[in-house]
Amino acid sequence: MKLGIIRCMQTEDYCPGTADFKAAREKTGAFAAVTEEIEIIGFCSCGGCPGKKAVLRARELVKRGADAIAFASCIHKGTPIGYPCPFAKRMQQLVAQDLGDGITYFDYTH
Repeated sequence: MKLGIIRCMQTEDYCPGTADFKAAREKTGAFAAVTEEIEIIGFCSCGGCPGKKAVLRARELVKRGADAIAFASCIHKGTPIGYPCPFAKRMQQLVAQDLGDGITYFDYTH
């Protein structure tokens, strides 16, 4: 699996993504059921509220080889700032609508 991770732009100052990378590497969290090797293709932000660049960035991750997109835990769970994204569902719907069914989606990472 070639994985692209989209994170919340608000958490960039707090979180370097190490828990996301560790979950993918050790196949824990959202990746616990993945049996194949996971290669991280890219790690980028949503572009800021309300996830205004998530579709474009997901498209670019796929263009660069990703066959799976994970929305980092900061988006759905609000870690580490304790504030989940109020636009998370809509952002994920728009990305899935744009990219289609050939991509695997994860709601969180760790």
